[in-house]
Amino acid sequence: MEKKDEELIQSLFEREPELKRHYDEHVDLERRLAVYQQKVHLTTEEEIEKKRLQKLKLAGKDKIMEILARYRPH
Repeated sequence: MEKKDEELIQSLFEREPELKRHYDEHVDLERRLAVYQQKVHLTTEEEIEKKRLQKLKLAGKDKIMEILARYRPH
């Protein structure tokens, strides 16, 4: 995410608990995906889990952006 998005997210944590939950989940998913990205070869199970985590991360980011859209000037 862009730096200005990060700043806006941080400023909205108290007002938007759902945003904080999605953001914390997003950070956790990034950390978990980093483990797979460091590996040279993945087993079939690891590849499936990596794809699952990527989908969850993307869905969470969509929700974060949806919440941020309420606070951005149109």
